[in-house]
Amino acid sequence: MIRRHLIPNAAAKPHHYHKPSLFSTSPPDITPPFIHKCKTVSQVKLIHGKLISCAILTLNRTSHLISTYISLGCSSSAVSLLRRFPPSDSGVYHWNSLIRFYGENGRFSESLSLFRLMHSLSWTPDNYTFPFVFKACGEISSVRAGASAHALSRVTGFNSNVFVGNGLVAMYTRCGCLGDARKVFDEMSVIGVWDVVSWNSIIESYAKLGKPKMAVEMLRRMTNEFYFRPDDITLVNVIPPCASLGAHSLGKQLHGYAIRSEIIENMFVGNCLVDMYAKCGMMDEANTVFSNMRLKDVVSWNVMVAGYSEVGRFDDVVRLFEEMREEKIKMDVVTWSAAISGYAQRGLGYEALGVFRQMLSSGVKPNEVTLISVLSGCASVGSLMHGKEIHCYAIKHPIDLCRNVHGDDNMVINQLIDMYAKCKEVDTARAMFDSVSPIDRDVVTWTVMIGGYSQHGDANKALKLFTEMFEQTRPNAFTISCALVACASLAALRVGKQIHAYALRNQKDAVPLFVSNCLIDMYAKCGDIGKGRFVFDSMTERNEVTWTSLMTGYGMHGYGEEALGIFDEMWKMGFKLDGVTLLVVLYACSHSGMIDEGMEYFNSMETDFGVTPGPEHYACMVDLLGRAGRLDAALRLIEEMPMDPPPVVWVALLSCCRIHRKVELGEYAAKKITELASNNDGSYTLLSNIYASTGRWKDVARVRSLMRHKGVKKRPGCSWVEGVKGTTTFFVGDKTHPRANEIYQVLSDHMQRIKDIGYVPEKDFALHDVDDEEKGDLLLDHSEKLALAYGILTISQGAAIRITKNLRVCGDCHTAFTYISRIIDHEIILRDSSRFHHFKNGMCSCKGYW
Repeated sequence: MIRRHLIPNAAAKPHHYHKPSLFSTSPPDITPPFIHKCKTVSQVKLIHGKLISCAILTLNRTSHLISTYISLGCSSSAVSLLRRFPPSDSGVYHWNSLIRFYGENGRFSESLSLFRLMHSLSWTPDNYTFPFVFKACGEISSVRAGASAHALSRVTGFNSNVFVGNGLVAMYTRCGCLGDARKVFDEMSVIGVWDVVSWNSIIESYAKLGKPKMAVEMLRRMTNEFYFRPDDITLVNVIPPCASLGAHSLGKQLHGYAIRSEIIENMFVGNCLVDMYAKCGMMDEANTVFSNMRLKDVVSWNVMVAGYSEVGRFDDVVRLFEEMREEKIKMDVVTWSAAISGYAQRGLGYEALGVFRQMLSSGVKPNEVTLISVLSGCASVGSLMHGKEIHCYAIKHPIDLCRNVHGDDNMVINQLIDMYAKCKEVDTARAMFDSVSPIDRDVVTWTVMIGGYSQHGDANKALKLFTEMFEQTRPNAFTISCALVACASLAALRVGKQIHAYALRNQKDAVPLFVSNCLIDMYAKCGDIGKGRFVFDSMTERNEVTWTSLMTGYGMHGYGEEALGIFDEMWKMGFKLDGVTLLVVLYACSHSGMIDEGMEYFNSMETDFGVTPGPEHYACMVDLLGRAGRLDAALRLIEEMPMDPPPVVWVALLSCCRIHRKVELGEYAAKKITELASNNDGSYTLLSNIYASTGRWKDVARVRSLMRHKGVKKRPGCSWVEGVKGTTTFFVGDKTHPRANEIYQVLSDHMQRIKDIGYVPEKDFALHDVDDEEKGDLLLDHSEKLALAYGILTISQGAAIRITKNLRVCGDCHTAFTYISRIIDHEIILRDSSRFHHFKNGMCSCKGYW
C-alpha cells in the first residue's frame, strides 16, 4: 500500500512525493507537531495510513513520521520508510538515529546491518555515522567490520575528523588491536586533529590492554609536551594503571590535581582514587577519600570492603558491611562476598553463614567467590553440616567446581577439599582430591590436601603425597610449609632437612618468613633445637611468630633460661607480647622447674604486659606448682580463679597427683572433670594409674569398667624411631618386626647391664595386678624401650637416637634411659606428648621436671 502511493511505477521511474496545494482536502490538524504528539505506535500508524489514503505523504511529513517511529521504538517501520526516502544530507540524520537506537539497545549486529543497508542504498555517511558504527564494531569485537568501516571513512574524506578518529581509537582498543589504535592516534597527531578525548582514548587503550606504564607515559606527554589539561575521564583512565603499578606517589599527585580542579566531585574519579589507595595498601588514605565523597554508589562501598579484606582488616570489613545495611544501600554479590569473607577470616564462621543466608533471602545469586568465602567460614568453625549444604548448593546450581569467575582453575573444589579436611573429614577431602585428574590439579589442590593430612589426618600420607606431587608440578612456599608441619608431627628430621635444602635451592629470593618460622618449629620438634637457632640467627626478617617459635622450642627441650632470654630480647625490641607469648613463657618455666620466675611472670601479666590471665595460663601455673610438689598451692590457685575452672585445669592437677601419688586429691580432680562432662581418656587413665601405683586394684578395675561403659577408649601407646632408611614404629609388646628377636635380645642385654650398675625397675609403672616378676616383664615390653633397642641395633655409633612417643614417657623408661645413656655411645633424644628429654652420660635435660 505504501509503495503504491509513494511510487506509482516503481520499476520504471523514481518516486515523486506529492506537494500540497490550495485545493488539498487534507485535514488541517495533521502537522509535524501533531505527528510528534503520538504516544503509541498504533497512533502513528493510524496517521501514517491517513496520509497515504489522502495522498498527502510529503517528504517533510515522512521525515517526521520516521523520527516518531524511532522515538517510539518501532524501528522496522522507520527502516521501511527510509528505504524509499531519497538520499539527502538531511536524511542521514535518520539513519544515524536508527544506528544509534540499535546500539543503545545492545543490538550491535543489527546496527551494522543497517549501516550496510544505508551504504547499499547510495546514502553517504557523515561524521556522526562513523562513531556509532565504530562503537558497534568494538562492542562485538569485529575487527573485520571495523576495518571496512575505517576504509570507507577514508574514502569519504572523514579520516581528518576528530570524532571519527576518536571513535576509531576506541574501536581498535575494544577489539584488542593496540597497534592499530596507536597508529590512528599518531595519524591524528600528524594532521593536528586531536583533543582531550583523543588522549583519553589512547590512554584507555594502554590501560585496558595491560600496558599501565605506557598509559602513565602518555599522560606525561599529554600534559608536559602538548599541554592538554586532563579532565575527569583522563583521571578515570589513568588512576587504575597507577594502582596496578603501585605508583601511589603519582596517584597522590593526580588526587591533588582532582581537588584543585574540583574534578574530585565526580563520583567515578573518587571511586578510582579509593581503589588506587586500597590496591596500594593505603587504606587510611582510601578511607579519607571515601569519607569525603558526597556521592557514593555500591562500587564505592565495594572498593572499600574489598580493600580492607585484602589487607586483612576484617573488623573494618564487617563494620562497613553493617553501615551499608543501616543505610539501606542495595548490595551486590561483590559486597556480600566480601562481607562473608570478612567474617570467615575473623574466625566468625557462624556469622559468615548467617550473612550467606541473608544474601540468598535478598535475592542476590552467589557466585564462585561467595562459595569460597562461605566454605572458608565453615572450615574455620568446623561446621561440617553447613559445609555439606554449600557443597550441595554448588552441585544443584550451575556453578563449575573447577572454574571461577576470574577463570582460575579449581578454586571452589580446592576450598571444598580444605573445608572437609579442616572439619576432620579427611577421607572425603581425599575423595574430592582424587576426583580431579592429576593433569588438572594445580599447586593449590596439592597444597590443601597435603595441609589437610598434616594438620588433621595422617602426617605420613602428607609426606607421601608431597613426594608424588613432584611428578606433576613443583611445590610452592605454602606446600613446603605444610610438609614441614608433617615432619614436625612425625619428628622426621631427615625428611625435614631434605625439604629445607630444597627450599634453599629453589627459592629465587630469600626463604619466605612463614617458611622460616615453620623450619624453626620443625627443627625444635624434631629434637634439633640448635639447628632451629641457626635458622633463627640467619633470618633477616622476624616477626612475633619467629620469636615465639624459638621460645617454644627452648621450653620443650627444658632450656628455660634460654627461653626467658629470648623473651626478654623480644620485649626489648618492642614486639607485641600477647597471651600466647606469656603462655609459652610459663610453659618454659614449668618444664625447667623455674617456679619463682614463673610465679613472677604470672603475677605481673596484667600490670607489665596488659594481658589478662586466661584458663590456659592458670592450667600452666597449676602444672608448674604441682610438678614441684606444691599441690596445696596449686589447689588454692584453682579456687581463686576469676572464672570457672575448665577441664584442662583439673587435668593438669590430676597429672601432678599421678606424679606425687596423691590419691584423694586425684579423686577430687577426676570428679570435677566428670562433672564438666569431659570424656577425656587421659583423665581416666591418670586416675587408674594413681590407683595402680598405690595397689588399689579394685579401684583400677572400677575405672576401667567405667571407661568401657562410657565408650571411652584409651589411646594405645606407641613409639617410633628414625633410622637411616625411614621411621619404624613399635607398640607395647610388639613382636611384628622382622628383627624382633634381635631387638629383644639387645634390650635384654642392656637392661641386665644397667641393673649391674644400680638400676632398679620401678614396678609401680607396671599397671597390672600381677606378681613382681611379671611386672618386670611388662616394663620390658614398653614401646619406647623397644624403639631404643632398635636404634642401638641399627644406628651407627655416635649418632643420636631420636625416639618419639605419642603419650607421656613411662617413669621406669625414663630411669632406664638415664642409666643406658651411661653405657652407650649415643645421645638419646626422646620426645613425648609433653616435652623433649635429652639423655647423655647418665643425665636428662629435664632434671626431673617432666
